[in-house]
Amino acid sequence: MRLLLDEHLPIGLSAELHGHDVDTVSGRGWTGIKNGELLRRMSGQYDVLVTMDRSIEFQQRISTLPFGIVLVRAPSNRMRDLTPLVPSILSAVDAAKPGRIRRAGS
Repeated sequence: MRLLLDEHLPIGLSAELHGHDVDTVSGRGWTGIKNGELLRRMSGQYDVLVTMDRSIEFQQRISTLPFGIVLVRAPSNRMRDLTPLVPSILSAVDAAKPGRIRRAGS
């Protein structure tokens, strides 16, 4: 699957998501754009957005999106907190469906 890591997730997480083609918001030069614009740019290019932005489900009409969202719940966005969640993140990515949010972590 083609994944996009949101800007608040560390780039190092991409190396942990084995079996997927992973890009980052910063790598695409999309840092600082609003969620609505980010979701528009993703359309047709990615299968899943991986984010820690809990407000995204209240700001956007998720059900209309042609890709899924994995919402990561962790104490922080540091690798030491995210690395133990990689199996949960991968499970959520594999179960992701367009227009739906899957949660990973605590």
